[in-house]
Order: sequence, then C-alpha cells, then structure tokens
Amino acid sequence: MAEAAEAPLISRSTTPPIWLVVVFACAGTFLVVLDVSVVTVALPSIQTDLELRTSGLQWVVNAYAIVFAGFTLLGGRAGDLYGRKRMFLVGLSLFTLASLGGGLAEDGWQLLLARAVQGLGGAVLAPSTLTLLVAALHEGPARARAIATWTAVGAVGGLASGLVGGVLVDVLSWRCVLLLNVPVGAVVLAGSALWLTESRAGNVGRLDLPSALLVTGGLGTLACGISQTEVEAWAAPATLLPLLAGVLLICLFLLVQARTAAPLMPLRLLRLRSVASANAAIFISGSALVSMWYFMTLYAQNVLHYSPLKTGLALVPTSLSVLLGSKLAPRLMQTASPRTVATLGTLIAAAGLGWQSTMNAQGAYLTTIMVPGILTMLGAGLTATPLAALATSQAPPGEAGVVSGLIVTSRTMGSTLGLAAMSSVAAAGTGGGNGPESLTHGYALAFRASAAILLGGTVLFRVWLPRN
Repeated sequence: MAEAAEAPLISRSTTPPIWLVVVFACAGTFLVVLDVSVVTVALPSIQTDLELRTSGLQWVVNAYAIVFAGFTLLGGRAGDLYGRKRMFLVGLSLFTLASLGGGLAEDGWQLLLARAVQGLGGAVLAPSTLTLLVAALHEGPARARAIATWTAVGAVGGLASGLVGGVLVDVLSWRCVLLLNVPVGAVVLAGSALWLTESRAGNVGRLDLPSALLVTGGLGTLACGISQTEVEAWAAPATLLPLLAGVLLICLFLLVQARTAAPLMPLRLLRLRSVASANAAIFISGSALVSMWYFMTLYAQNVLHYSPLKTGLALVPTSLSVLLGSKLAPRLMQTASPRTVATLGTLIAAAGLGWQSTMNAQGAYLTTIMVPGILTMLGAGLTATPLAALATSQAPPGEAGVVSGLIVTSRTMGSTLGLAAMSSVAAAGTGGGNGPESLTHGYALAFRASAAILLGGTVLFRVWLPRN
C-alpha cells in the first residue's frame, strides 16, 4: 500500500474538501478491518442456524482472510493502474453486495462464497483508502494527521469487532453483523462517487493477476488440506492431495515471481536477512495468536454459555491490551533492541496462552478469560511493532511499500493456516465428544500447542533476527 502512496499522482478533477476525503477513506478502512473478525462472536449462532459442521466453521473466518491476503498486493497495483477512486468504488461495491448476500444466505456454502467475495472487495478497497489520503494532501503535518486518523480508525475497527458483533447478534440476529454493512456501504459509495477525485500513478507495470490467483489458490488449498485432518488421517488421499496441490501452487507462484518483470513480491527482497527473518517471525506469531479469538469465543458460548453480547464484553479488556502493547513497544525500543522487545512480547504471549490452556468447563471469567487473554494480547502488541520495524529496516526506499504489503500477507497467511491447524488440534483433543468437558479439553490443547509454537519461535527470533 505504501508503494502506491509513494508513486507520482495525477489529479483529474476538482479537489473536494479534505475532511470528506478523510471521512470516506476512514469509513472504508473501518468496514474492512471490522469484518476481518466481527463474525467471530457470531460463529455459534451461524453454526446453529445454517447447520454448519464444526470443521467448516473456521471457513467463515478463513474464506475472507485467504482471499484478502492473496489479492491485497494486486488491489494496490490495480489502484495505481486504473485509478484509486475507481478501485475504491469497485472494492466497496463488491464488499457491500457480498455483505448483502452473506446476510441473506440460507445455506453454509452461500455464506462462505459471500465471505470470499467480501475478502476480494476488501483487498481492492483497502489499499485505495490510504492512497486517496496521500493524493489529497501534500507532505507535512496535515497529511500526518490524516494518516494518524486513518490508522486509529483501523485500530478501533479491530477493537470494536467483538463488541459490535455481540450487540448485533444478541439484540437482533447474526445476519445483521453482515447486513449492517449494506446501508453504511451504500452511503459511503454514493458520497465517494460524487465527491472523491481520481488519481493514479505513473508507469507502474502490468497487473499480475496469475500470481494473485496462484497464491490465493495455494493458501486456500493448503488450509483445506490441514482442516481435513479433523476427520481424516494425514496420509489419507482427502488430506494428502490438497496439501500437495497447495504446495505445488505456492511453488508455481514463486516460479512466476522469479520470472516476471513486475512481480507482486520481488524474491530478491527475501535475500535481506531483516525482511526474511522478520516475516518468518510474523508468520509464526500470526499462526499461534490469531486463533485465540476463535477458541475463546467458542469456549465462552459453547462451554460457559455466555450470550454473544456477554462474550463481546468479556473480550473488551483483551482487545484493549493489544493497543497497550502497541503503545509500550516503541518506548521499550528506545532502550532495548527490536529483537529483544519482540522476544519479550512473544514470551509474555506464550505465558498467556499457557495459562489459558489450564481452562476447565467451570472456568471463572477473571482467571480463565480476562487475565490470560490480557497477557496474550499484551504480548502480541509488544511483538508486532518491533517485527514490523525490523522487516522494513533494510528495505530499499523505493520498495518499502512492497515490504509493507509482504508484512500484511505474512500475518494473514500465518493466521489462516494457524487457525486451520489449531482447529485440527482442537478436534483431536475432543476425542469426538461434544460435551462441555470434551470441548474444553480440545480448546485447551489448541492453546497449549499455540504456546509451544511461540516458545519455539523465541529460539528462532534470537538466532535469526538482526540484533538492531
């Protein structure tokens, strides 16, 4: 996204009031970020209403995340080629229509298809929200304030997702979690079409659609193969074939990137130790941490019998601790190296996950959800900032945007494959049972496995991450 922001811009219309540009850009960002996880608190209600199998429930989250991860870099390039306003409108239209389709879904496959289209719309929409701001403002304090507002709105969207989802599901229906996007999207779409101006970059090459399709297909097929282990053995054809196909597609993606003149992800960047090691660390962190929200929501509702609203409220302190960790990290980095701060954050997160793995079917909120959740997400916030700083520390100035996009892709790919893997672990831990004790045992095993991944990750961090 930042790569697009740095390219030369060409205005094609009368400049609108700056506050309108900020409002529309922030509204688009809020919708995209909110819908990454807002459905999580609605999962038990969705499962009951649409009769989804437990093995298919994770795809309500992953269908969005996989397509979003695979097409975000392409979405930024499309904005440069065809115009940021145009891609903003195209992405928002897709997102809004898919939200309508998901809210009206009568079968599980319809909802999953709608979530995938939402992810595509979000991938086209998200990069344009930032570049529209940059195109409208010259370098200086005004642009910095606008970008800070854009960043804050994105953070609020992530933090508010659990509470918003809980209120809508408890008071109305899980369908309203998606249908709420329709009137908001329609208003933003109409206003943006009337008042936003067009801008695009200069010569930025061609649109590499095959690469986006390959990485999305590879990621989705790998996740499908991993999720099959919930019901099949690892060596079973139903598991092995999608795993092999996913690996083949990812290899083809890398081959295309090595040969194409304008790759989505220039492989030469991975020769930089900081880029390669930090993105590997981001992938590992995402694979272990993001599934926490999924399992805590299921535990709260399926085992402790919390309502969706109570679940959303219960996770508010956990959400706020991410923000606290993100604010503390830059201060700690003034006296300690990014590698040290990332390692510290990872150890704190592992301690939180380890604590959560001691849960039982009669768990108290304070000791089973709140305190361990705060520890886990405090560690996640402490880890994210230094890893991002390391990932961009040695990148050439002209390719900072590509590296930023790679960070988003690594985190999303890690969370997607991690959720699939941890769902398989949890299913194995239940022993086929559906009672509170069996479910708790499965969720606890998933938390234990996530903690082990983070502990192993700290060893990698100390060995591979640059010292400064």
